[in-house]
Amino acid sequence: MASPLVFIDGDQGTTGLQIHERLRNRSDIQLVTLPAAERKDPLRRAEAINGADIAILCLPDAAAKEAVAAIENPAVRVIDASSAHRTTEGWVYGFPEMDAGQAQLIAGAKRVTNPGCYPTGAISLLRPLIQAGLLPRDYPVNVQAVSGYSGGGRPAVEQYEGPSAAQALAFQVYGTALAHKHPPEMQRYTGLTHRPIFVPAYGAFRQGIVLTVPLELRLLAEGVTGEQLHAALNSHYAGSQHVRVISLEESKTLTHLNPQALNGTNDMDLGVFINEEHGHVLLSAVFDNLGKGASGAAVQNLDLMLAHG
Repeated sequence: MASPLVFIDGDQGTTGLQIHERLRNRSDIQLVTLPAAERKDPLRRAEAINGADIAILCLPDAAAKEAVAAIENPAVRVIDASSAHRTTEGWVYGFPEMDAGQAQLIAGAKRVTNPGCYPTGAISLLRPLIQAGLLPRDYPVNVQAVSGYSGGGRPAVEQYEGPSAAQALAFQVYGTALAHKHPPEMQRYTGLTHRPIFVPAYGAFRQGIVLTVPLELRLLAEGVTGEQLHAALNSHYAGSQHVRVISLEESKTLTHLNPQALNGTNDMDLGVFINEEHGHVLLSAVFDNLGKGASGAAVQNLDLMLAHG
């Protein structure tokens, strides 16, 4: 029996390059990419995607929608790494650890939408707490995150690694209009009733994310403690291969969070930091924006789909 054909459409971008790197030496699949001269040929791209068993789209949103529209072969399965279909009905959200049955849904799906890097962190922290009844659905959530500049794609990589790299900012907050494309995704999959405030930033490092969500215990149900929040996360991710909840003992000794700590992996560390005196809790997620936040997640979803057959 022939190995499954996996076509990467857009393998020259930051996400696509990393997916290609992770897959190129595997013997259980046949990896298909297009030469440079054919990448913008709609007929050749349509032929490649319709000939694939699984297509991985690493494209801008508009191009991803065009690629899906070009599919005529009903057997083709898709993993879309863009944000084009993240809140589209009929697409399975590609965060295997989100719920107990999510990995099985991904395994059997025809259409899988890869999560955004920032939403991966926010959803991983907030959804289990809301499902456990510890965090009100109408809580005024504020998500702050710092990512490596690769999160900005090829233009940002060029800015920081090209000829004018010496002039690149060491740190920059963006999304100040509070109209970033990620909050609807965060709201939908956390279960929040209101759009969260999201403040993203880039640092002068290539990849990695620290995402934090501050909570005030006085705004939670009476008697809810930081220890209960930690226990809920610990229970949700018990046995997870890629998501670790750091112990409360370890969090008490941490004086800083390193966004690059898990670079090159598909792992994510979640933390709960408690200040009992002030009634404040800080939730944190550390992971690689090109690993668990993009390429690693796509390969994890691919493996689930391949195992299903």
